[in-house]
Amino acid sequence: MLFFGAAAVSLLAFAPAAQASEADLTLPNLGDVTFRGISGNLLLALGLIICALGLLFGLVIFYQIRNLPAHRSMREISELIWQTCKTYLLQQGKFLILLWVFIAIVIGVYFGILSDNYTAVKVLIILLFSIVGILGSYGVAWFGIRVNTYANSRTAFASLRGKPYDIHAIPMRSGMSVGMMLISVELVIMLIILIWIPRDYAGACFIGFAIGESLGAAALRIARDLHQDRRHRLRPDEDRLQHQRRRRS
Repeated sequence: MLFFGAAAVSLLAFAPAAQASEADLTLPNLGDVTFRGISGNLLLALGLIICALGLLFGLVIFYQIRNLPAHRSMREISELIWQTCKTYLLQQGKFLILLWVFIAIVIGVYFGILSDNYTAVKVLIILLFSIVGILGSYGVAWFGIRVNTYANSRTAFASLRGKPYDIHAIPMRSGMSVGMMLISVELVIMLIILIWIPRDYAGACFIGFAIGESLGAAALRIARDLHQDRRHRLRPDEDRLQHQRRRRS
């Protein structure tokens, strides 16, 4: 048994390295595949309708949370937090632009010079879809900060009114809204690649999208941490409002 294991390791060690990557991925013709009489392309196109419903679901929850009652003082604090986070997101966007320039140089050198199998068109596609990935993640980050600032003031007001279910439901619905928007946006982009992009360029599109999405996710994480720090600062104001309520009662 040990002999066969050593032989397998030796074969792997001396085997020629595969000169291929995800950018060389060529998708099969999805139009040739049918499921219960429905072609693969049509089935994926129907998935775009599901994604549109997911985006609509996120927007509906967003407006429902925004229309919930909130204390005037807490509303002002939430708007102040939103303006602070918006300024930070703008600065983060500038940083992502600068970071993308360096990443674009690395992509150009690696795929355009060091690799022999990539044409200039494929390199440009990778760069283009890296921008698409950044914009997708950055847009979801912007949406998430906005809906969370709404949810914070509405949750605080629900606690003042003694509504335990709303204290749990409002943040949960806010998270559902952001999560649904994130998943729907990513699936829309991936389905567009699968349906309308030529099969020979699908791998390059996926690589660019993955790179851009990772860079954009950095903005989402950092902005989320900033927002959580700002939210913790709401607690003294919540205590003050609760104290005023006790005095009035």
